[in-house]
Amino acid sequence: MSIAYLNGYPPETVQQVESLLQAQKLGPWLQKKYPDAHGMRDDRALFAYVQELKQQYLKGAQQLSKVLYDNKLQVVKNALGTHTTISRVQGSQLKAKREIRIAALFKDTPLEFLRMIAVHELAHLREREHDKNFYKLCCYMEPDYHQLEFEVRVYLSYLDSSEHGSVQRLWS
Repeated sequence: MSIAYLNGYPPETVQQVESLLQAQKLGPWLQKKYPDAHGMRDDRALFAYVQELKQQYLKGAQQLSKVLYDNKLQVVKNALGTHTTISRVQGSQLKAKREIRIAALFKDTPLEFLRMIAVHELAHLREREHDKNFYKLCCYMEPDYHQLEFEVRVYLSYLDSSEHGSVQRLWS
């Protein structure tokens, strides 16, 4: 069994996740660690949540014009969320609008998973590349960023295993 979402992690770690998956213990482990889903079911609540994080950690960054759940984001392409800048000509000026789109599958996850994705996308307001400064900023906004990123990848592996067998919905 190959777990694409865990490429780059130590083989022992990947083997542990594979063992839990095969023994059908990965879902219960995730549910025990994160028993509840967040309550942000619509784009308005998501926008308010991300805006609050931005105000707390990135006060001087450009304003966000839109934050929404996107049903079209394909996790297969490693896009859990996107940050885009859309430039429009208004009169003689060029106006830039910033948007964050988060994969709709994060409507039904724990707050910690949503926060990790939101922090990642917010960090792109200051740092374009996934470099040392980018991850330093992510960890400033969410000290457990790396652990949460790993556990989101574990969750995605769990979801991916549903193609090969039945997987129960963990949060709803």
